[in-house]
Amino acid sequence: MTKIKNIVFDLGGVLIELDHDCAVRRFEEIGVDDARQLLDPYEQKGFFLEVENGTISSDEFCQKLREYAGKDLSYDAIRHAWLGFIVDTPQYKLDYLLKLREEYNVYLLSNTNPIIQEGWARTSEFTPAGRPIGTYFDKMYTSYEVGVTKPDPKIFEYMIRDSGLNPSETLFVDDGKSNIEIARQLGFETYQPENGEDWREPINRYLSK
Repeated sequence: MTKIKNIVFDLGGVLIELDHDCAVRRFEEIGVDDARQLLDPYEQKGFFLEVENGTISSDEFCQKLREYAGKDLSYDAIRHAWLGFIVDTPQYKLDYLLKLREEYNVYLLSNTNPIIQEGWARTSEFTPAGRPIGTYFDKMYTSYEVGVTKPDPKIFEYMIRDSGLNPSETLFVDDGKSNIEIARQLGFETYQPENGEDWREPINRYLSK
């Protein structure tokens, strides 16, 4: 087996524990009656997808949501609804990333949006340690900045070109079945954890092969 040199992590369901039902409930509370149809644990729909693939900005998303709900919703109310997805950001997982970076290149590849990123993840609120998400990675590839969401191969291909990584030397860790399937087709080694799983030991075993 080719020696692993790079590890690529998903965010939601891998580094942070997700609660899809809580997010749906919060959006329903602010007037999005069909939130369950629009919100998906892996890839959003409608204008929720547009803000994740960078078609619209966070301001444009907020305006569309206000029109959709028929209410003058504040940014904080909208941010609160998005953050309903977030149950926990276990510090032990992030500390493990820092250990991995002593031997490997560590990347983030995530379907996410600027409200979650700029309004939370890239601030000191992200962890109990008070560090923003960028502290833990060599580089981050987010759907709204790249302009495409997983499982579209284009976001993987962009990361490969930009970072210069070789998929056969790279372990891809994601909780989404369709994302794992695409990664395998592109030549990545893969591991698919359950939402909230402590995956450190399985990854240690994999890396020690």
